[in-house]
Amino acid sequence: MLIKQFYNYFQKKIKFKTIMNLFDVYPIIDIEPVRGEGCYVYDKEGVEYLDLYGGHAVISIGHSHPLWRHRIEEQLRCIAFYSNSVVIPQQQQLAARLGKISGCDEYSLFLCSSGAEANENAIKLASFRNGRKKVLSFYKSFHGRTHGAVVTTDNPTICAPVNNREHVVYAHLNDIDAVTAALAKGDICAVIIEGIQGLAGIYKPNAEFLKALRAVCDKYDTDLILDEVQSGYGRTGKFFAFQHADINPDIITTAKGMGNGFPVAGVLIHPKYKAKHGMLGTTFGGGYLACAAAIAVLEVMEDEKLIENANRTGKYLIEKLKNIPKILDVRGSGLMIGIEFAEPIAPLRDKLVREHKIFTGASSDKNVLRLLPPLTLTIPQADIFLKSLQTI
Repeated sequence: MLIKQFYNYFQKKIKFKTIMNLFDVYPIIDIEPVRGEGCYVYDKEGVEYLDLYGGHAVISIGHSHPLWRHRIEEQLRCIAFYSNSVVIPQQQQLAARLGKISGCDEYSLFLCSSGAEANENAIKLASFRNGRKKVLSFYKSFHGRTHGAVVTTDNPTICAPVNNREHVVYAHLNDIDAVTAALAKGDICAVIIEGIQGLAGIYKPNAEFLKALRAVCDKYDTDLILDEVQSGYGRTGKFFAFQHADINPDIITTAKGMGNGFPVAGVLIHPKYKAKHGMLGTTFGGGYLACAAAIAVLEVMEDEKLIENANRTGKYLIEKLKNIPKILDVRGSGLMIGIEFAEPIAPLRDKLVREHKIFTGASSDKNVLRLLPPLTLTIPQADIFLKSLQTI
């Protein structure tokens, strides 16, 4: 009783002048989603929004898919977390299912928590293998915001002084001559390239370039890293975007759609790399809940044929968008689409979300609208967007 009186006394006497706030680094849309289902989210007033952005391509199998939710709830009732110092059978279950559905059975899987972390580990693996320090990346690329990932990202404004970029060489996308000249010097440990450049405004490396890139990396014993963080997991109508070019990278990184909103990422590693204890590590990667979420995603993708749906609905959208006069260009594959206009798209995005209740994405190119919807998007839902776009 005395403790309670003492506490109440100080509650009245001590007046806090400030409270902790969030560090203001994100431009915010003033809408508060409280519920999601399929391709829709609902705000606190119950207003329905068609989600064509999926929280940066994260929502792959639809918001709050019942099987995904069930698998996480089921796992939570058993055990939520332990470290990688014990046997976690769900990790091997995930690896086996991912290898089968992706066609990458011969690779090994290292689990982590984010795309940036996956890219960090990919670069380290390459450097461990051939002992070199330099990395070749591409102009307009984005690979993450942690140290190794951000220095290979073509955006000096998000690099702090500590993120020294002296070990990174840049080339233009699809310029095999520039890549060959750089690799011929013999000091590049890896080439890192996005399956499709996402944040840049949806730019595709063409198939001929990727095949030539594979050949020149082999010639100069340089490792080829495919960053499929945004373009992977069925988004382009193949499991990985590089599969459109029929090549095999040395290392593949993936994240975003892998967990449908639960933080999980992976590095798929070719057999030429030999693992040793302590070589890589992570605290949260491959935890029980992360594996439960990721296994559920693959189950749903397979059962509901979502890769096929992404291919079909994406082709329909791209074809229809090309017939809208005010659009200058349409780029992408499957449900990873960039729509280029003659002027900045910020007012257009605002009208779409305010007046038509449709979420879309921006890019670093201010004239390009990005679409990264759940892979469950239907043609009737695509028509809602097409009709809205033509009325603005």
